[in-house]
Formats: sequence, C-alpha cells, structure tokens
Amino acid sequence: MTDAAPRLAAVAETLLGTPLPVRVRAWDGSEAGPPGTPILVVHNRRALRRMLWKPGEMGLARAWVAGELTVEGDLFELLDRVGGLLWARVPATPAPAPATPALVPTVPTVPAAPAPVPTVPATPLRVNGSPPVLPQPVLPAPAPVPQGPAPRRPRLPGRLSRAADTAALLRDPRARAAVRELAALARPWPAPAAPPEEARRRGGPRHTRGGDRQAISHHYDVGNDFYERVLGPSMVYSCAYWSPGGTLEEAQHDKLDLVCRKLALGPGDRLLDVGCGWGSMALHAAREYGVRVTGVTLSREQAAYARKRVADGGLADLVEIRIQDYRDVADGPYDAVSSIGMAEHVGADRYRDYARTLYALLRPGGRLLNHQIARRPEPDEEAYRINDFIDAYVFPDGELSPLGTTVGELERAGFEVRDVEALREHYALTLRAWVARLEAGWDEAVRLTSPGRARVWQLYMAASALAFEHGRLGVNQVLAVKSAARGDAGVPLRPRTWGPGPEESPGA
Repeated sequence: MTDAAPRLAAVAETLLGTPLPVRVRAWDGSEAGPPGTPILVVHNRRALRRMLWKPGEMGLARAWVAGELTVEGDLFELLDRVGGLLWARVPATPAPAPATPALVPTVPTVPAAPAPVPTVPATPLRVNGSPPVLPQPVLPAPAPVPQGPAPRRPRLPGRLSRAADTAALLRDPRARAAVRELAALARPWPAPAAPPEEARRRGGPRHTRGGDRQAISHHYDVGNDFYERVLGPSMVYSCAYWSPGGTLEEAQHDKLDLVCRKLALGPGDRLLDVGCGWGSMALHAAREYGVRVTGVTLSREQAAYARKRVADGGLADLVEIRIQDYRDVADGPYDAVSSIGMAEHVGADRYRDYARTLYALLRPGGRLLNHQIARRPEPDEEAYRINDFIDAYVFPDGELSPLGTTVGELERAGFEVRDVEALREHYALTLRAWVARLEAGWDEAVRLTSPGRARVWQLYMAASALAFEHGRLGVNQVLAVKSAARGDAGVPLRPRTWGPGPEESPGA
C-alpha cells in the first residue's frame, strides 16, 4: 500500500492548520502536496521516529544530518515556503495566532542536490525563525486523522512557549489524533542514535576557557581543506562587503580593507586581531598597511594554516599567530583591535568582561572594530534561548545579542561608540555564494569531512542567508574608541560619504 505521503501531508496540515506549501515524497514512492514546488523526500521511517523521540527542531535536524530527509528542487525556495509557517514570531498577547506544533523545527532540515556555482547577484534577495519541543513520547495506538485545521491558539514567549505550546496543542483532539497517526507511520519504535556530527554536551558552566576551546574545535577543526572548498581562496569566514557585480574574492578583500580604514591603520601600528581565523585580516593589514599584527585563535588547525600563510608571504617579521584565549593577552597597549565574527562565541554573561578586556588592551585614542551578528530583541529577553540546531551542530554555546545590547556593553566598558554600519544584505549575498561553492564541489566536500557535516553546512548557511534577507538576523560593524585625554577621539567630522547631494545628482 503506497499511501504514506498523503497520510504525512494530512498530519502536517492538521498540525500546521494550513495547506502544505511543498510536495512530500515518502519511502514507499507515494507523493502528496502541491505540484511544481520543491519536494521534501522522507527516505525512511527513522526520520519520523526521530521527530517523536526528539520532538522539535532537533528531531528534524538529526534526520537531515543522517540523510533521512533530502529535497528535490531549490533548497532556498523550500526553506522560504516552509519558514513562513514555522518561524513566525508571535507577540506574547492573547491575540490568536496560527498553531505552531512541537513536531517541526526552527530550521527545516533538507539538503539540496549539488548545483553549479551561480552568478552572485548584485542586489539583496529574500528569508525567515523559531518554535518548541514535546517531552519524550508515550503515544497511544493510531487513529484516523480528523479533517479540518487545528484551532488557533495564543503563543507565549521563549522557553515558556515550548511547554505551553505542547500542552495547548495536545489538548486538541485533532492534534492528538495527528500525533497518533505519526506514531503509526513511524513504527517500529527504537530511538535512533544521534548522528556523530552532533556536539557531545559536557556539563558545567558555559564559556569557561576549556569549554570555549572545545566549542571552537568542534566548529573550526574539521579540516582546512573543507573550509577552502566553502570559503574560497580568501579564507575569510565572515560577511563580505559587496559591490554590484563583484565576486566573492573581491568582496572579501574590500571587507578587510574597510576594517583597516575604519581602524585608521598605518605603518608601525600594533593591531590585535581577536579570533584571527586563518589569518586573512592579519595578512591584509601587514601587507597593505605595514601594521605589526598579533592574531589569536583557539583553533590549532586555524593557527597552523595561518602561520604557513604568514611564512609563505614573507611577513613573519610583522605577523605573529598565537593559540591563545583573548582573556590571556597581556602585552598591550595596542593601537587597534579587530574582532571580526568572534564576539558571537563570547556569551551574554561574559560580554562585559570581553569589552573591558579589549578596552584595557588599547592605548588612549585606540580603536576597536567589532564586527558581529545580531538578532532581533525579544519581548522578554529572559526568554531568549540558543537555537537547538545551531547549538548542537554548528556553534556550541554560541549566543547572539541585539545590537543595542552590544553597544551598551561597549559603552559600559568605557568605549565611545563612533560609528555603526549595518551589513545585513551583504551577509545574505556572502552565504549564498558559500552555499553555491559547497554545492558545486559537493562530492569533494563530503570526502574531506563526512556526508553529515556537509549537510549541516548546507542547511545552516542556506537558512542563515534567508534569515539575513528577511531581517531576522543582522550583522554590524561597530567602531568604538578609547578616547584620549580631554575627549579627543581622533575621528573625522564626516567619516562616511552617504551619496551625492542634489546638485551632484544625474540630470541636475
């Protein structure tokens, strides 16, 4: 009997309260859902068992990493279609909102087939957010799924919504019947083991020195050859700075140069590059601006790669790469500090110490360029929680803060914030370029790591690109100064040009 896909579609529509926006193909060859849309392929019943034993985003994430879910068609389109249903944030008010089931993830988990590298567009594109979790199931026997959508219900914010959503959902008889139907499709019952790519969670507090080393190693020590495949020759793992029609390499060069210019670097200056990665910023500052650079990273693989690049470039007299925690740097003062894509690893509880440490390492008049991803503020900031998929597979212990929180902590540390530049659309373009490189070299990427690791990166980068395009995430360069005596910040009166005035406009 080949009816698994129609049954799955009926379950999904009952729980979502709306028609399925994509097509589904099940392990028995059956299909259901609107034609002409991307196809979510459920290869076997283990994917459903994962959703039941680990409800929420983690169940689907594990199924995707294990290769039990794939997609035929455009991955970005599928994520955009499904994300509109799964990721919408609802304010904590009694106003009715669509049911958000505990059986769907924050980030949909489907890989796309390898594709040739597309031309990176010169203008921004489009995106989508985050739900709940059920307890481990003790489910009754299957029953028919009643017709009609599940009733709409209010949402609570953050952590409370995970339990509250589950309780509200399962009070509805149609939702309970849908869960029973899912259980019937998922049998037999053993709970599948987590894929090996999942980070093994250790106990104790977050963001200790040892814990940070372990988290950084999980993300970065997966093979420099793999990162070359994804990032390209620049080996810059942060938002590029695009010009219309530009290439990824040009955009990464321009980003590094933008940072150097904002920091007003010159020959003989001392620059501390916190979280130096594979050394690209250090090399650019030394080669193009004659700066003496100290780069620090917790990744041994990054450090080895960066040191080789320094030696091959003949810059050993200007650049030192250390395996060192930024908290242990004690050879200031520096003229400037660059922190590019590193502060996301610091943690909210440690951020004030991070800002104070960098402030203390600068000379009076020194500058900090803090380049950091930001999330939207929560109605209740205490309800913020780390995304389960990202925490388990991408950035263990990583935390995002709203821009206002970051600026406030820098100011509390003593910095004067002089410029904030939002680069949100630039990161969407960068991530799409990385996805294109990964998909174009899919077989090689799998060989260099594992099939699961390649799927993690494809999903994480594609979903992140959409999040930046739709404004759920942002990325900002914050220029802050440790002002000298009598308040001299050393910043030009007009540090940026915003475009031509009326008299300079075409046709004026």
